[in-house]
Amino acid sequence: MLQLLDLAGIYFRAFFAVPMSTTSPDGRPVNAVRGSLDILAKVISDARPTRVMACLDLDWRPAWRVELIPSYKTHRVLDPQSALSTAPVELADTPHSGTPGASTDIEVVPDELSPQVPILLDVLAALGITTAGAPGFEADDVIGTLAATERTDPVEVVTGDRDLFQVARDTDPAVTVRYIGAGMSKAAVYSAATVAQRYGIPPGSYADFAALRGDPSDGLPGVPGVGDKTAATLISRFGTVEGLLQALDGRSTGLTAGMRAKLAAARDYLLVAPTVVRVSTDAPLMVTPDGPGTLPAEPVDPAALSELVRRHGVGGPTARLVAAMGRG
Repeated sequence: MLQLLDLAGIYFRAFFAVPMSTTSPDGRPVNAVRGSLDILAKVISDARPTRVMACLDLDWRPAWRVELIPSYKTHRVLDPQSALSTAPVELADTPHSGTPGASTDIEVVPDELSPQVPILLDVLAALGITTAGAPGFEADDVIGTLAATERTDPVEVVTGDRDLFQVARDTDPAVTVRYIGAGMSKAAVYSAATVAQRYGIPPGSYADFAALRGDPSDGLPGVPGVGDKTAATLISRFGTVEGLLQALDGRSTGLTAGMRAKLAAARDYLLVAPTVVRVSTDAPLMVTPDGPGTLPAEPVDPAALSELVRRHGVGGPTARLVAAMGRG
Protein backbone atom coordinates (compact mmCIF):
# COMPACT_ATOMS: atom_id res chain seq x y z
CA MET A 1 0.00 0.00 0.00
CA LEU A 2 1.02 3.59 -0.73
CA GLN A 3 -0.07 5.93 2.07
CA LEU A 4 -0.35 9.63 1.16
CA LEU A 5 -0.29 12.02 4.11
CA ASP A 6 -1.87 15.47 3.99
CA LEU A 7 0.94 16.78 6.16
CA ALA A 8 -0.17 20.40 6.59
CA GLY A 9 -3.61 19.26 7.65
CA ILE A 10 -2.03 16.81 10.07
CA TYR A 11 0.27 19.29 11.78
CA PHE A 12 -2.45 21.94 12.06
CA ARG A 13 -4.72 19.35 13.67
CA ALA A 14 -1.95 18.22 15.99
CA PHE A 15 -1.14 21.80 17.00
CA PHE A 16 -4.67 22.42 18.25
CA ALA A 17 -5.12 18.95 19.75
CA VAL A 18 -1.96 18.80 21.89
CA PRO A 19 -1.52 21.31 24.74
CA MET A 20 0.84 24.24 24.11
CA SER A 21 2.50 23.37 27.41
CA THR A 22 4.20 20.48 25.57
CA THR A 23 7.67 21.94 25.17
CA SER A 24 11.24 21.05 24.30
CA PRO A 25 14.00 21.03 26.95
CA ASP A 26 14.67 24.72 26.22
CA GLY A 27 11.02 25.63 26.71
CA ARG A 28 9.87 26.03 23.09
CA PRO A 29 6.52 24.50 22.06
CA VAL A 30 6.74 21.16 20.24
CA ASN A 31 3.09 20.18 20.53
CA ALA A 32 2.56 20.09 16.75
CA VAL A 33 5.69 17.99 16.25
CA ARG A 34 4.79 15.47 18.95
CA GLY A 35 1.15 15.31 17.88
CA SER A 36 2.02 14.86 14.21
CA LEU A 37 4.47 12.06 14.94
CA ASP A 38 1.84 10.28 17.02
CA ILE A 39 -0.76 10.65 14.26
CA LEU A 40 1.71 9.21 11.75
CA ALA A 41 2.55 6.35 14.10
CA LYS A 42 -1.15 5.57 14.48
CA VAL A 43 -2.09 5.63 10.79
CA ILE A 44 1.04 3.74 9.71
CA SER A 45 0.46 1.14 12.40
CA ASP A 46 -3.17 0.70 11.36
CA ALA A 47 -2.63 0.54 7.59
CA ARG A 48 0.79 -1.16 7.46
CA PRO A 49 1.84 0.61 4.23
CA THR A 50 4.99 -0.38 2.38
CA ARG A 51 5.31 3.12 0.90
CA VAL A 52 4.59 6.51 2.50
CA MET A 53 4.72 10.05 1.11
CA ALA A 54 4.12 13.16 3.21
CA CYS A 55 2.50 15.69 0.86
CA LEU A 56 3.27 19.40 1.27
CA ASP A 57 1.56 22.71 0.50
CA LEU A 58 4.17 24.52 -1.57
CA ASP A 59 1.51 27.08 -2.50
CA TRP A 60 -1.49 27.00 -0.18
CA ARG A 61 -3.48 29.55 -2.28
CA PRO A 62 -2.51 29.08 -5.95
CA ALA A 63 -2.93 32.13 -8.17
CA TRP A 64 -4.81 30.15 -10.80
CA ARG A 65 -7.51 29.26 -8.28
CA VAL A 66 -7.71 32.82 -6.93
CA GLU A 67 -8.04 34.17 -10.46
CA LEU A 68 -11.17 32.05 -10.91
CA ILE A 69 -12.66 32.71 -7.44
CA PRO A 70 -11.07 35.74 -5.67
CA SER A 71 -12.69 34.74 -2.36
CA TYR A 72 -10.76 31.46 -2.32
CA LYS A 73 -9.28 31.16 1.19
CA THR A 74 -9.34 34.96 1.68
CA HIS A 75 -10.35 34.50 5.33
CA ARG A 76 -6.96 32.85 5.89
CA VAL A 77 -4.94 35.63 4.28
CA LEU A 78 -2.84 38.05 6.29
CA ASP A 79 -2.44 41.51 4.74
CA PRO A 80 1.35 42.03 4.61
CA GLN A 81 0.87 45.75 5.40
CA SER A 82 -1.16 45.10 8.52
CA ALA A 83 1.38 42.48 9.54
CA LEU A 84 3.94 45.22 10.04
CA SER A 85 2.12 46.57 13.02
CA THR A 86 -0.77 44.46 14.24
CA ALA A 87 -0.75 40.77 13.40
CA PRO A 88 0.80 38.40 15.95
CA VAL A 89 1.93 35.85 13.39
CA GLU A 90 5.21 34.21 12.46
CA LEU A 91 6.07 34.93 8.82
CA ALA A 92 8.46 32.01 8.59
CA ASP A 93 9.51 30.55 5.25
CA THR A 94 7.95 27.13 5.77
CA PRO A 95 6.54 24.69 3.21
CA HIS A 96 3.07 25.87 4.25
CA SER A 97 3.70 29.53 3.52
CA GLY A 98 4.78 29.10 -0.07
CA THR A 99 7.90 29.15 -2.21
CA PRO A 100 9.65 31.79 -4.28
CA GLY A 101 7.56 32.60 -7.31
CA ALA A 102 4.39 31.28 -5.68
CA SER A 103 1.49 33.27 -4.27
CA THR A 104 2.62 36.31 -2.27
CA ASP A 105 -0.29 35.94 0.15
CA ILE A 106 0.69 34.98 3.67
CA GLU A 107 -1.45 32.52 5.56
CA VAL A 108 -2.25 33.32 9.16
CA VAL A 109 -0.32 30.68 11.09
CA PRO A 110 -0.03 30.73 14.89
CA ASP A 111 3.31 32.09 16.11
CA GLU A 112 4.02 28.86 17.96
CA LEU A 113 3.34 26.61 14.96
CA SER A 114 5.59 27.99 12.21
CA PRO A 115 8.92 27.19 13.93
CA GLN A 116 7.76 23.62 14.51
CA VAL A 117 7.27 22.74 10.84
CA PRO A 118 11.00 22.62 9.95
CA ILE A 119 11.59 20.45 13.02
CA LEU A 120 8.93 18.00 11.88
CA LEU A 121 10.40 17.89 8.37
CA ASP A 122 13.89 17.30 9.79
CA VAL A 123 12.59 14.37 11.85
CA LEU A 124 10.84 12.87 8.81
CA ALA A 125 14.03 13.23 6.76
CA ALA A 126 16.10 11.48 9.44
CA LEU A 127 13.53 8.70 9.58
CA GLY A 128 13.63 8.34 5.81
CA ILE A 129 9.99 9.25 5.15
CA THR A 130 9.59 10.70 1.68
CA THR A 131 8.08 14.16 1.13
CA ALA A 132 6.39 15.37 -2.05
CA GLY A 133 5.32 18.81 -3.23
CA ALA A 134 4.60 20.77 -6.40
CA PRO A 135 5.42 24.47 -6.99
CA GLY A 136 2.23 26.45 -7.52
CA PHE A 137 0.01 23.69 -6.16
CA GLU A 138 -1.55 22.60 -2.88
CA ALA A 139 -1.03 19.34 -1.03
CA ASP A 140 -4.45 18.23 -2.33
CA ASP A 141 -3.10 18.48 -5.88
CA VAL A 142 0.01 16.53 -4.95
CA ILE A 143 -2.19 13.80 -3.48
CA GLY A 144 -4.51 13.90 -6.48
CA THR A 145 -1.59 13.51 -8.88
CA LEU A 146 0.06 10.69 -6.94
CA ALA A 147 -3.26 8.84 -6.57
CA ALA A 148 -4.15 9.25 -10.25
CA THR A 149 -0.77 8.10 -11.51
CA GLU A 150 -0.26 5.14 -9.16
CA ARG A 151 -0.31 1.88 -11.12
CA THR A 152 1.08 -0.68 -8.67
CA ASP A 153 -0.17 -0.44 -5.09
CA PRO A 154 -3.52 0.38 -3.51
CA VAL A 155 -3.53 3.91 -2.10
CA GLU A 156 -4.73 5.31 1.22
CA VAL A 157 -5.04 9.08 1.64
CA VAL A 158 -4.84 10.39 5.21
CA THR A 159 -6.56 13.76 5.56
CA GLY A 160 -9.07 15.90 7.42
CA ASP A 161 -10.17 17.57 4.16
CA ARG A 162 -13.45 16.23 2.75
CA ASP A 163 -12.58 17.55 -0.72
CA LEU A 164 -10.19 14.62 -1.06
CA PHE A 165 -13.11 12.21 -1.08
CA GLN A 166 -13.10 12.92 -4.83
CA VAL A 167 -9.95 10.80 -5.31
CA ALA A 168 -11.52 7.60 -3.93
CA ARG A 169 -11.93 4.84 -6.48
CA ASP A 170 -12.72 1.13 -6.52
CA THR A 171 -10.89 0.31 -9.74
CA ASP A 172 -7.50 -1.35 -9.40
CA PRO A 173 -5.40 -0.04 -7.76
CA ALA A 174 -8.09 1.17 -5.36
CA VAL A 175 -7.88 4.50 -3.54
CA THR A 176 -9.40 4.93 -0.08
CA VAL A 177 -9.49 7.96 2.20
CA ARG A 178 -8.75 7.73 5.91
CA TYR A 179 -10.70 10.75 7.14
CA ILE A 180 -9.43 12.18 10.45
CA GLY A 181 -11.47 15.40 10.39
CA ALA A 182 -13.61 14.30 13.32
CA GLY A 183 -10.57 13.36 15.43
CA MET A 184 -8.33 10.31 15.58
CA SER A 185 -10.74 8.38 17.81
CA LYS A 186 -13.40 8.73 15.11
CA ALA A 187 -11.16 8.22 12.08
CA ALA A 188 -12.85 6.22 9.35
CA VAL A 189 -11.69 4.75 6.06
CA TYR A 190 -13.87 5.63 3.08
CA SER A 191 -13.93 3.58 -0.09
CA ALA A 192 -15.56 4.90 -3.25
CA ALA A 193 -18.69 2.97 -2.29
CA THR A 194 -18.69 4.50 1.21
CA VAL A 195 -18.42 8.01 -0.21
CA ALA A 196 -21.31 7.30 -2.57
CA GLN A 197 -23.41 5.90 0.26
CA ARG A 198 -22.77 8.87 2.55
CA TYR A 199 -23.26 11.68 0.03
CA GLY A 200 -25.47 10.11 -2.60
CA ILE A 201 -23.03 10.81 -5.43
CA PRO A 202 -19.96 8.96 -6.77
CA PRO A 203 -16.55 10.30 -5.68
CA GLY A 204 -15.88 11.58 -9.19
CA SER A 205 -18.80 13.97 -8.75
CA TYR A 206 -17.74 15.24 -5.33
CA ALA A 207 -16.13 18.43 -6.67
CA ASP A 208 -19.36 19.40 -8.48
CA PHE A 209 -21.36 18.55 -5.35
CA ALA A 210 -19.03 20.65 -3.17
CA ALA A 211 -19.12 23.57 -5.60
CA LEU A 212 -22.92 23.67 -5.40
CA ARG A 213 -23.04 23.26 -1.63
CA GLY A 214 -20.14 25.61 -0.97
CA ASP A 215 -17.42 25.40 1.66
CA PRO A 216 -16.85 28.34 4.03
CA SER A 217 -13.51 26.87 5.13
CA ASP A 218 -12.20 27.43 1.59
CA GLY A 219 -14.06 30.68 0.87
CA LEU A 220 -16.43 29.00 -1.60
CA PRO A 221 -19.90 30.58 -1.31
CA GLY A 222 -21.85 27.85 -3.06
CA VAL A 223 -25.37 28.50 -4.32
CA PRO A 224 -27.49 30.19 -1.62
CA GLY A 225 -30.28 27.88 -0.53
CA VAL A 226 -28.58 24.72 -1.83
CA GLY A 227 -27.40 22.32 0.87
CA ASP A 228 -26.05 18.77 0.84
CA LYS A 229 -29.28 16.99 -0.08
CA THR A 230 -30.27 19.39 -2.84
CA ALA A 231 -26.74 19.42 -4.27
CA ALA A 232 -26.64 15.62 -4.32
CA THR A 233 -30.05 15.47 -6.01
CA LEU A 234 -29.03 17.95 -8.68
CA ILE A 235 -25.72 16.24 -9.42
CA SER A 236 -27.38 12.81 -9.48
CA ARG A 237 -29.89 14.10 -12.04
CA PHE A 238 -27.62 16.20 -14.25
CA GLY A 239 -24.20 14.58 -13.72
CA THR A 240 -22.06 17.69 -13.45
CA VAL A 241 -22.36 21.41 -12.82
CA GLU A 242 -21.77 21.89 -16.53
CA GLY A 243 -24.68 19.55 -17.27
CA LEU A 244 -26.83 21.41 -14.77
CA LEU A 245 -26.09 24.74 -16.47
CA GLN A 246 -26.97 23.25 -19.84
CA ALA A 247 -30.25 22.03 -18.37
CA LEU A 248 -30.87 25.46 -16.92
CA ASP A 249 -30.85 26.88 -20.43
CA GLY A 250 -33.33 24.24 -21.61
CA ARG A 251 -37.09 24.61 -21.51
CA SER A 252 -38.07 21.29 -19.90
CA THR A 253 -35.67 20.17 -17.19
CA GLY A 254 -37.80 19.53 -14.14
CA LEU A 255 -36.24 22.48 -12.32
CA THR A 256 -38.64 24.55 -10.28
CA ALA A 257 -38.90 28.26 -10.91
CA GLY A 258 -37.26 28.92 -7.53
CA MET A 259 -34.32 26.63 -8.26
CA ARG A 260 -33.91 28.14 -11.71
CA ALA A 261 -33.66 31.59 -10.14
CA LYS A 262 -31.04 30.44 -7.60
CA LEU A 263 -28.89 28.76 -10.23
CA ALA A 264 -29.20 31.63 -12.67
CA ALA A 265 -28.08 34.11 -10.02
CA ALA A 266 -25.01 31.97 -9.32
CA ARG A 267 -24.16 31.24 -12.97
CA ASP A 268 -20.83 33.11 -13.03
CA TYR A 269 -19.69 31.32 -9.89
CA LEU A 270 -20.82 27.91 -11.17
CA LEU A 271 -18.90 28.35 -14.43
CA VAL A 272 -15.58 28.29 -12.54
CA ALA A 273 -16.20 26.69 -9.13
CA PRO A 274 -15.80 23.02 -10.16
CA THR A 275 -12.36 23.80 -11.62
CA VAL A 276 -11.30 25.34 -8.31
CA VAL A 277 -12.56 22.41 -6.22
CA ARG A 278 -11.25 19.60 -8.43
CA VAL A 279 -7.78 18.46 -7.46
CA SER A 280 -5.14 18.45 -10.16
CA THR A 281 -3.91 15.13 -11.47
CA ASP A 282 -0.88 16.45 -13.34
CA ALA A 283 0.94 18.66 -10.83
CA PRO A 284 4.74 18.92 -11.42
CA LEU A 285 5.89 16.81 -8.50
CA MET A 286 9.12 17.17 -6.56
CA VAL A 287 9.81 14.07 -4.46
CA THR A 288 12.53 13.95 -1.79
CA PRO A 289 14.32 11.62 -1.81
CA ASP A 290 13.56 10.73 -5.41
CA GLY A 291 11.97 7.31 -5.68
CA PRO A 292 8.82 5.33 -4.95
CA GLY A 293 8.57 6.40 -1.31
CA THR A 294 9.46 3.03 0.22
CA LEU A 295 8.98 3.14 3.98
CA PRO A 296 12.22 2.09 5.68
CA ALA A 297 12.05 -0.40 8.53
CA GLU A 298 14.41 1.76 10.58
CA PRO A 299 15.72 5.36 10.53
CA VAL A 300 18.04 6.16 7.63
CA ASP A 301 20.04 8.68 9.69
CA PRO A 302 20.01 7.50 13.32
CA ALA A 303 22.67 10.01 14.42
CA ALA A 304 20.67 12.98 13.12
CA LEU A 305 17.48 11.55 14.59
CA SER A 306 19.12 11.09 17.98
CA GLU A 307 20.25 14.72 17.98
CA LEU A 308 16.76 15.95 17.02
CA VAL A 309 15.22 13.87 19.80
CA ARG A 310 17.73 15.23 22.32
CA ARG A 311 17.30 18.85 21.24
CA HIS A 312 13.54 18.90 20.97
CA GLY A 313 12.45 16.32 23.52
CA VAL A 314 10.36 14.24 21.11
CA GLY A 315 11.69 10.83 22.11
CA GLY A 316 8.37 9.19 22.96
CA PRO A 317 6.45 9.89 19.74
CA THR A 318 9.56 9.31 17.64
CA ALA A 319 10.02 5.88 19.22
CA ARG A 320 6.38 5.04 18.56
CA LEU A 321 6.72 6.04 14.91
CA VAL A 322 9.94 4.03 14.52
CA ALA A 323 8.15 1.02 16.02
CA ALA A 324 5.25 1.46 13.59
CA MET A 325 7.70 1.62 10.67
CA GLY A 326 9.36 -1.56 11.83
CA ARG A 327 6.06 -3.44 11.94
CA GLY A 328 5.35 -2.65 8.29
